Amino acid sequence: MNTILLTTLVLFGISSFYFGKSRIKKVVAVNHAIEPKALPHFYGYYQALWCAVPAFLIIAFWTIFEPIIVKNLVMSKVQSFTLIELSRDEINLIFSQIVSLAQGTFTGQATQVIETGAKTYQNLLSISEGAKIVLFFCAIIATSLFAYNKINKNVHAREGVEKIFTVILFLSSVAAILTTVGIIFSLLFETIQFFTKINPLDFFFGLSWSPQKAFISDPTNLTPQEAKDLKEAFGAVPLFAGTAFIAFIAMCVAVPIGLYSGIYLAEYATTKQRKWGKPIIEILAGVPTVVYGFFAALTVGPFFRVIGDSLGINVSSESALAAGLVMGVMIIPFVSSLSDDVINAVPQSLREGSYAMGATKSETIKKVVFPAALPGIVGSILLAVSRAVGETMIVVMAAGLAANLTINPLDATTTITTQIVMILVGDQEFTSAKTQAAFALGLTLFVLTLILNLIALRIVKKYREKYD
Repeated sequence: MNTILLTTLVLFGISSFYFGKSRIKKVVAVNHAIEPKALPHFYGYYQALWCAVPAFLIIAFWTIFEPIIVKNLVMSKVQSFTLIELSRDEINLIFSQIVSLAQGTFTGQATQVIETGAKTYQNLLSISEGAKIVLFFCAIIATSLFAYNKINKNVHAREGVEKIFTVILFLSSVAAILTTVGIIFSLLFETIQFFTKINPLDFFFGLSWSPQKAFISDPTNLTPQEAKDLKEAFGAVPLFAGTAFIAFIAMCVAVPIGLYSGIYLAEYATTKQRKWGKPIIEILAGVPTVVYGFFAALTVGPFFRVIGDSLGINVSSESALAAGLVMGVMIIPFVSSLSDDVINAVPQSLREGSYAMGATKSETIKKVVFPAALPGIVGSILLAVSRAVGETMIVVMAAGLAANLTINPLDATTTITTQIVMILVGDQEFTSAKTQAAFALGLTLFVLTLILNLIALRIVKKYREKYD
């Protein structure tokens, strides 16, 4: 139904645009003493926005709040019908069965409570859909008439359009901020729950990661062995070390190659070389990460193992070196393309001044161009680091899942993101420490990335003040 309403809204909006343009022309043609206060297309935008925006907001808010309201009404009827106090898990289970029965996908034996809930659910959805359609068309008619009357009075359409767009942009900014805040608080809430069961010191400084040992929801009544297993299950140091180690290997590949290729394309390459070279490098960024993972697992990993066997060195089939090397190749375009753009943005007057002082091309690049472009280069490297820290598929396929605390690039290791995925795969009990550990890892990764951003901003600010 929402698809039909949105399609109708688009058609009404387009029609309103042309209607608003033609209407102001007719008003001016009838009364020659009236001078339009804006160009005709602004009146079209004015009519279209007033027609479309309120109706779209109705659909959006209805879509967000309808499931919550319907669920509360259905479950309040079910609870009054059964005359018992249900837990949250029981409510969710019964409601999912009610929805399945209402949609015709329920395969079990339906009780009278579920059948009653399904009928109530269907009735409420029917009432909700009807009310939404009526309110939708009433909003379109009311707001269209409002805009129509304003156009007849030769309103300042341009100012009105700008105010509407200002409100839309403000709401978009608020939505982005609220989304970020929501993510932070959701991570923070589950992390606090996790740290009520696990000592933070054991988490941040523990050297053993084996969450499969932790199947304990209630940490208050533990045997000595269970307490020991729980304490040793969530030592995240191997994950932190593995993430930093693989990211370091990737950056050792991506930063020199990406930066040097960016400098070459910006300062040394001919127009024809730049025309073909930059798109070819940027193709690497468009390759799916699972393809890189296959390449690392089937080609790079076995290659290093064969080389190691020939040299008498024990090389794991899944190694940090293979994952980091392939990840570095994947990240090269982030550093190369952004560095190229930033170097090209350095004013030509700085180069000419350096040449006038007798500096060579390489000296100009090292002493003038590179420092001036350093804020943008730091930004590109930061983006590459964030990309490396957040990568999952390559690590899963090429580095393995073993949480080994090692600095040997030929051993298998794992990262924070990989463990988050492994913990949350399948049906999970979100009250257990095992599942809540994923949120603790996510919040830790968020804080580390924030610290990297703050450091980069300080560097950018320092050099921007120097070269502005």
